[in-house]
Amino acid sequence: MSYCVGILTKFGLAFMSDTRTNAGLDDLSQFKKLFTWGRSDDRLFTLLSAGNLATTQAVVSEIEQDFKKSKGRLLNCKSMFEVAEFVGQQLHNKVKKHSENEINAESTFKASLILGGQIKGSKPSLFLIYPEGNFIEATEDTPFFQIGEIKYGRPILVRGYRHDLSMKDIFKLLIVSFDSTLKANLTVGFPLDFQIYFIDALEPGVAGRLKENDPYFVDVSNAWSKGLEDLLLSLPALTLRSEENDPAK
Repeated sequence: MSYCVGILTKFGLAFMSDTRTNAGLDDLSQFKKLFTWGRSDDRLFTLLSAGNLATTQAVVSEIEQDFKKSKGRLLNCKSMFEVAEFVGQQLHNKVKKHSENEINAESTFKASLILGGQIKGSKPSLFLIYPEGNFIEATEDTPFFQIGEIKYGRPILVRGYRHDLSMKDIFKLLIVSFDSTLKANLTVGFPLDFQIYFIDALEPGVAGRLKENDPYFVDVSNAWSKGLEDLLLSLPALTLRSEENDPAK
């Protein structure tokens, strides 16, 4: 399984993904799921992938090949919407192709993508692309997308996200969301890849990889756990019926 998150903020875009893939709990591997392409001072695209590995690798390969062509479509798209259309079509084609020779196998080859980026002269955009190739765009009402094992980290994002959060706080939010997912699901695992893109930069920005023993990740994880424990104990207490009749209370 996978867990990937893309967030749209007033300051730019933030991405994070795990690197674990599995064909059962006894067959675990690591594969990169965060990819970036750019042309200096003109455009930058970032892709997160979850689902069938053969499908996602084929889509990434198509994007790589197109980006190397001087007359490739991605280098000539006028908007991020056009980029999302191209990537969505590639995903649809690969799912269909890989499923053609198998009976009822379409679901086996399905994958989902998060695409974000910016083309000079327009605002940063974020899209969730479905296996069928269609997609939706992030807005202030729907500012983040998740793919893969989303349920454990979603409550953190829903409660903690604000449009005016600084990128430093957005990064904390991502770490806490992933920390919750890692603790709850063994099919999501380290290392974690991330990228922080600042509006109008048209270059990758801050990017890197967090390992399990990364000091900053460990500090945030421990502080979050301790904070939750302290908050739980400080919440208003309910008077239980047995306590009402207990003269010692």
